[in-house]
Amino acid sequence: MLQIQKKLRFNFSITKQALNKSLIAIFAMGLFAVNSSSKDLSTDKNNSLLLKPISQLSDEQYDKFILGKSFFRIPWVEAPSATTARDGLGPLFNANTCASCHPGNGRGNLYNKNGDFSRSLIPKLSIKSNNSKEHKAFIEKMGLVPEPSYGNQISINGVHGVNFEAKAGITYEKIQITFPDGEVDTLLKPHYALKQLQYGELHKDSILTFRLAPSLNGIGLLEDISKEDILKNEDEFDRNGDGISGKANYAYSPITKRVELGRFSWKANITSVKHQVADAANNDMGLTTVYYPFDTCTSKQIECKKAPKARDPFDITQERLDAITYYVEKRKTYTAEKTKEYKEGLKIFKQIGCNKCHISSFTTKSGIEIAPFTDLLLHDMGEGLADKRSEFKATGTEWRTAPLWGLALHEKINGKKPRLLHDGRARTFQEAILWHQGEAQNIKESYMNLEKSKREKLLKFLEEV
Repeated sequence: MLQIQKKLRFNFSITKQALNKSLIAIFAMGLFAVNSSSKDLSTDKNNSLLLKPISQLSDEQYDKFILGKSFFRIPWVEAPSATTARDGLGPLFNANTCASCHPGNGRGNLYNKNGDFSRSLIPKLSIKSNNSKEHKAFIEKMGLVPEPSYGNQISINGVHGVNFEAKAGITYEKIQITFPDGEVDTLLKPHYALKQLQYGELHKDSILTFRLAPSLNGIGLLEDISKEDILKNEDEFDRNGDGISGKANYAYSPITKRVELGRFSWKANITSVKHQVADAANNDMGLTTVYYPFDTCTSKQIECKKAPKARDPFDITQERLDAITYYVEKRKTYTAEKTKEYKEGLKIFKQIGCNKCHISSFTTKSGIEIAPFTDLLLHDMGEGLADKRSEFKATGTEWRTAPLWGLALHEKINGKKPRLLHDGRARTFQEAILWHQGEAQNIKESYMNLEKSKREKLLKFLEEV
């Protein structure tokens, strides 16, 4: 009898284990239609949300996430150093950590605590092409022609014995805008400049612009939107006559060695998250990878070229680059809670046509429904926002539609409201709207003609996105 009971208990245990494994397989395959977005998305508005991993990572995946997080947040040092895993900073650089430009993995700040322009504000340089073979080669791989003495980006710091390149010197002009109902707002028009140039004057055909580090909220999910879903919103020649002519950018990817659809950065000139990580590591921190194997020194920067090198062939190994990329991709994504106020604001948002570019709904290839409020396409925003800098197929007046999700976290992370648009000129969402021209001119005018109460509802909605 005892033997029979033991056998029954043993058989029940086997059956239970098999049942558990079957249920796990069923849930993994989605046969019960479980909403997988719950592990990626959160409406929890707190200052640490964007630092957290998505749920359901395996032990191995979590270890990779933590490894990437450490190289993202802990400072790099100049070579040579006893800390061989983290040496190789510079010789020219803006910041010594990724987190310096992306506090809390959110959007960068225009000013630091001392009231100076922060490291999140990056001066960008290029020159007009003369159509020479050399310039065409630059455009093919970089999308632009770098300035001969300083390259394609200004570094505000240098390692020991290497001078920094220059400092930002933006000034602002006040412009008053009057609404049809009499409300008056003031815009700040930036006048770009550099000061303390260390390597001579700029080329006579130089183009100077500034870029503020964007939020990293949800960029892994943006990468997971299918190419087909992005391109179905393209209407470069405005065939439907709605005044909106979204255009895809195509950029050379050093990762795949091919021209790919651009998704990231202010002009959609970056093709993937790994491309973004490697590009920022090289241009912002002077760190080499297999994809960007050289320091950013120009031929005129002799001390930079002579600076000591790290012991390893590349400052960031492939394993560590993969880990940093994984960390950036696999963090929680903030998405707004669908409250009554949210729905009222979204209705006005759609009523005046903002959603024609700031698309509120995509389903990723993984089946996750997201609301990033972008189409990842280029749009002509008019002369007011033009910076004259072309990048691959993006002209000097075209910008990628900036994703709006995650901006609601900025004040939680930084204790102050975000500065908006590519260079941080807009202090409020209303100022950002008022800078819209070109394709968005009619939509801006529709906003200005709304009743003040509706404008306030829309602005409240944008603050919660």
